[in-house]
Amino acid sequence: MHPPGESSMDPWRWNLAIAAGFLALAIWRIATPSIAMFDEVHYLPAARALIDEWDWTNREHPMLGKELIALSIALFGDNSFGWRLLSAVAGTLALYSAMRALWFASLSRYASIAYGLLLASGFHLFIHARIAMLDVFMVAFFLFALWHCAAAMREPETGRWRLALAGIALGLSMGSKWNVAILAMLPGLVFFFARLTAGRRRLVTSRRGIPVPGISLWEAALLLGALPLFAYWLTYLPAYWAPENPLQPGGFIAMHAEMLRLQGSVTKPHPYQSQWLDWLFNLRAIWYLYEPVDGAQRGVVLLGNPLTMLLGIPAMAWAAWAGIAKRRWDALAVALLFAIAFGMWPLANKPIQFYYHYFLPSCFLLAALALALDALREAGWKWAATATLAGSLGFFAFFYPILSAWPLAGEMSFLDWAWLEGWR
Repeated sequence: MHPPGESSMDPWRWNLAIAAGFLALAIWRIATPSIAMFDEVHYLPAARALIDEWDWTNREHPMLGKELIALSIALFGDNSFGWRLLSAVAGTLALYSAMRALWFASLSRYASIAYGLLLASGFHLFIHARIAMLDVFMVAFFLFALWHCAAAMREPETGRWRLALAGIALGLSMGSKWNVAILAMLPGLVFFFARLTAGRRRLVTSRRGIPVPGISLWEAALLLGALPLFAYWLTYLPAYWAPENPLQPGGFIAMHAEMLRLQGSVTKPHPYQSQWLDWLFNLRAIWYLYEPVDGAQRGVVLLGNPLTMLLGIPAMAWAAWAGIAKRRWDALAVALLFAIAFGMWPLANKPIQFYYHYFLPSCFLLAALALALDALREAGWKWAATATLAGSLGFFAFFYPILSAWPLAGEMSFLDWAWLEGWR
């Protein structure tokens, strides 16, 4: 934890205002396009099957994300507004949780507020808050868990209920999409090794010592180990009542083996597939939409903010250095989260990969950038920090037409933004 500075007044009002502004912008014109785009063509039928027939389709992915899309449809209608509204809510929760997590980790008002602006204008979150896909739910629940883990460490008197919330959120994150499974183990492992270093003689039962005084190791194992698994299992309850090929009692583990097989069985090349180095340097975009629809040529491109995705690389290197050399635990935590979230993909048993797999790692990249900007500001380089934030917002405004399916001038309008061959 970074020690508090003189101006460590909680910026929750700023965090709330940024999240509210993001929600308003995400919802504005969210029903455009009125047709399904990109992977909505897979997840919308799966959600409708849950509503109409209680049937579980699209079985290579966990159920919760599709259940939430189904809930959105049930509440707000089977139309483009209803499909996507809960995605906007989840995106807003992700943004607010991220700001709160960085506040409790760093106690820096500036870093927390800067992170909100960077994440809101970083393209990934905005685009996924406006499409009925699984990723935004996974990210929202995981960042919510990080918020309450960091808050429990900072305010141990609230530790028990915060870790319980974190444990539930970790299970729901895994229940949305498996990409977070390795990261979901991290809070429990950090608690174990931190308590181990505290040198308590009664390691399992002692409630003294870091990271959360008042919580014993066995309690943490329940809250951050057993509770996430139980919450994850609960998301599969509808599968037990599926009319065709229902999940059998005792078949939970075998079902996961089949899901793993399905995950690795997609080997047909895709025109938008990419690799991890492409993601790091923002070299390959995905056009979620580009066609005449709703009376105009429209497009939605998944691309990282051209400024902050690149500035985030040296910022992440600084975070790793500061974490090790200066014992900046907030910076080290961000670097560790990024290393795991990004480093798993070169090793993953998933032959065909896409840029949207970089969504979660990019959240940690921008957290490192926010901490680096705070350090620049404290070192007297306030102009550089301000220019970076202004530049991030400026790029977001410039790219907004192809982030939001705005009406375009014509069929070749994409060339105004497709600066690299890999962005076409």
